[in-house]
Amino acid sequence: MELISKADAQALISGHHSNPFSVLGLHEVEGKLTVRAFVPGATCVEVLDAKSGRQITALHEVEGADGVFVGQAGRRRNRFPYRLRISNGQDTWLADDPYRFGPVSGAMDEYLIGEGTHRQLWDVLGAHVMTHEGTEGTHFAVWAPNANRVSVVGDFNGWDGRRHVMRSLGQSGVWEIYLPGISEGEPYKYELLDRNGQVLPQKADPVGFGAEHAPRTASVVRQLQGHDWGDGSWMSKRDALHKTDQPISIYEVHLGSWRRVPEEGNRPLSYLEHARELVAYAKDMGFTHLELMPVSEFPFEGSWGYQPIGLFAPTIRYGTLAEFRAFVEACHNADLGLILDWVPGHFPEDEHGLGQFDGTPLYEHADRREGFHPDWNTLVYNYGRREVRNYLTANALYWLREHHIDGLRVDAVASMLYRDYSRKEGEWVPNIHGGRENLEAISFLQEMNASVYGEVPGIMTVAEESTAFPGVCARTDQGGLGFGFKWNMGWMNDTLSYMAEEPIHRKYHHHKMTFGLHYAFTENFILPLSHDEVVHGKGSMIDKMPGSGGEKFANLRAYYGFMWGHPGKKLLFMGGEFAQAREWNHDISLDWHLVDVAEHRGVQNLIRDLNHLYRSTPALHQRDCSPDGFEWVEDSASDESVFAWVRKGDGDAAPVLVVSNFTPVERANYRVGVPERGFWAERLNTDSEHYGGGGCGNLGGRHGDEVAAAGRGHSICVTLPPLSTLIFELERG
Repeated sequence: MELISKADAQALISGHHSNPFSVLGLHEVEGKLTVRAFVPGATCVEVLDAKSGRQITALHEVEGADGVFVGQAGRRRNRFPYRLRISNGQDTWLADDPYRFGPVSGAMDEYLIGEGTHRQLWDVLGAHVMTHEGTEGTHFAVWAPNANRVSVVGDFNGWDGRRHVMRSLGQSGVWEIYLPGISEGEPYKYELLDRNGQVLPQKADPVGFGAEHAPRTASVVRQLQGHDWGDGSWMSKRDALHKTDQPISIYEVHLGSWRRVPEEGNRPLSYLEHARELVAYAKDMGFTHLELMPVSEFPFEGSWGYQPIGLFAPTIRYGTLAEFRAFVEACHNADLGLILDWVPGHFPEDEHGLGQFDGTPLYEHADRREGFHPDWNTLVYNYGRREVRNYLTANALYWLREHHIDGLRVDAVASMLYRDYSRKEGEWVPNIHGGRENLEAISFLQEMNASVYGEVPGIMTVAEESTAFPGVCARTDQGGLGFGFKWNMGWMNDTLSYMAEEPIHRKYHHHKMTFGLHYAFTENFILPLSHDEVVHGKGSMIDKMPGSGGEKFANLRAYYGFMWGHPGKKLLFMGGEFAQAREWNHDISLDWHLVDVAEHRGVQNLIRDLNHLYRSTPALHQRDCSPDGFEWVEDSASDESVFAWVRKGDGDAAPVLVVSNFTPVERANYRVGVPERGFWAERLNTDSEHYGGGGCGNLGGRHGDEVAAAGRGHSICVTLPPLSTLIFELERG
């Protein structure tokens, strides 16, 4: 009696069997239970009872089919758990046969994946350490609907794609297998045959939770379950802290270059070291949030993480998934929120990544006019495909749920919204209406925001969107994109352009500092001085300032004061807080030795005080996103380059007066209109000696006079130091 057909045996040997579960493992053949195993290199294979260890039968190798073993186990009525005792002539070992285990994924999982609505996709796909049918191991599952065969490969099978061919789950396009004995830390990839039977480059897991250190490219099994979170206090209150009436001041950080260890080959700090040093520093500096440049696994250091391969894997550069979670906890226990830069706009073409994953443009568009970014030489996700939208939306939920992340800053939103973004005529495909808007991407962003805000309490999403696309922060049920906040790129460009001018010329560019107020309340804006402003030849923040020596520092201090007094939440890239002198370089540490220099330490002192003043003064943050919280006092003093405005909070919150002088001229007895009489206390003066300034000020404040100025019945007469910003708060009797 033939226990296996020659066709099946040869297909197993050649690696072209697309359904090995129909052949291998335990099956009934003519009333007898038959065991088949494929173990290349073995000389002897025996079947043992898994419970007692007693031998049940010895398998024999099929003639002309190296590695294919078959044998009968008698006329048992029921299937039974068994193990294999294998010998190669030198060594003998025990192994559980993956082909004796039933499926792990359920019918509902398959249905939701096929429908594109599985919001916890990571619970099904990827590599999960578990106990299945009484045996410890790892379940692997991957979506590859157009593959002819998919295998898990690793050190455990000699990276031989014939050994652990997965089970197809039919129309869902998912393949799965349970591999007993595989545990955390095991590297693996997927080997696929395309629909023509050709072997593709081995792929990292699209839903892998860990990865190898570059330049190696395998995924790594990581335990996702079982973390005992200790940040309940933060999680219970963060919803209130992310409202538009709350102070939000963000410290943007690249973990690889914030601080390095020169004594150990100039290595970057680990997640655990950042949990101690970075968290303590950001808290001391008064920031409310950290924002990390992308930590999803990425192959190329020079991309800074903006070309990710492993969207579900915290990069191994700084430690393991468990250590990353410890960093998140440290942030929360220090009352710091944590925002991650998230990149759903594009992905690199590295052969182990998502491109042509199953031999077809699965995640990307087939037409390069839709599916390729000329700016970054990367591929574009196909937002019109339901499974791809689900993959990205589930990834957003994964970081927020599984890692307690507080917010996602979505990178390069403008590149997603427009089909002609950075493309020449004839190099892009119009939408179904003939327009340039990417309707599928717009719909995806709405779906993503609706999902994360609806399912994860207390989080925030932020759009880096550089155009005037309407309704970025409007609700999705009102046609908006649904983001919580938007970076104000226009404000940043205009104000930095103004500051770059020599003071004598600034009167001709006065509008650049006032124009932002024409649209300041159309979205929930964050004022960003991000990493993009200190790279690619743009110089550092201090380098952007005109003048020399102390004048540069005075300009920068005055600008920071202007920014913190201006409506909008705040974001500052690392190094800007102490006037890093060099342009940012991702390969080396910030120049922390500069903090020992008085002028640099003075800027650091200023940022610390600005943050604490911003957080403790309701008028400076409660109506950041509301026009009734702002009132110009002086917006037309172009010849003097002076700006003055009032900030107002809720209820009986004391109003605040902000005055900036952007010329190197001291202006004594300068009269400024105020909304109320009383004592206007000088809360902050960027010319303070504590900040490295000249110490010119107003002796603690000024009393309001019943002297009309700027259309108001009351005013104060102040001294405006050269190149300075002053912040006054009314002290009511």
